Amino acid sequence: MDTPKTKEAQYQVCVEAASERGYETLGLRGSESWYQDPKHIVFRLSRYKFVSKMLAGRNHVLEVGCGDAFGTRIVQAEVGKLTAIDFDPVFIEDVKRRMLPRWQFEAHVHDMLDGPVPGEFDAVYSLDVLEHIEPSKELLFLKNAFAPLDVNGAAIIGLPSLESQPYASPQSKAGHINCKSAPELGKLMAEFFCNVFMFSMNDEVVHTGFHKMANYVFAIGAGKRS
Repeated sequence: MDTPKTKEAQYQVCVEAASERGYETLGLRGSESWYQDPKHIVFRLSRYKFVSKMLAGRNHVLEVGCGDAFGTRIVQAEVGKLTAIDFDPVFIEDVKRRMLPRWQFEAHVHDMLDGPVPGEFDAVYSLDVLEHIEPSKELLFLKNAFAPLDVNGAAIIGLPSLESQPYASPQSKAGHINCKSAPELGKLMAEFFCNVFMFSMNDEVVHTGFHKMANYVFAIGAGKRS
């Protein structure tokens, strides 16, 4: 069968690529989001875009709680090497099944409550994970997450704000047992870093505006405490 020809030649590469390597899929979470609430994918990828620019140029970055790692590639494109972990084997299996040679990265099953990830990293980030950790275990989780950071390492934690929860979906609320306000997250991160920088986020826009009106908050830590 002849390959279809696009009316504009510059788009023919899309047809040829699909014919040669097939179509990429979204991943378990991405696929469900695209079905249930497509705009949420924009929000999610915007969080990864922010992380990618904050950590651009880092040598080896660790993602804690990667899920289906649909947004991981955005960070991977800006750093030397990336390792991703998740405590759920179902998601790691999904990640490995969809991984392409051009975008290879290490993906492992690891529960951060069991201990640090072996190796050395100059950055760690974790998006939409801390709100799933029981408050009584959050210090252990963060201690283990930040343990492999070198002295010049940086860390980024992002999670839905406490103030956003009245508007969260029932599915989100079921797993959100530890959402925080921006001051609470900043205070927590200050236990591990000498410098903490806070950002707010509404939909896909990251800003430094009034945190109580944000539906998502980021904390960036630098200068790891000994």
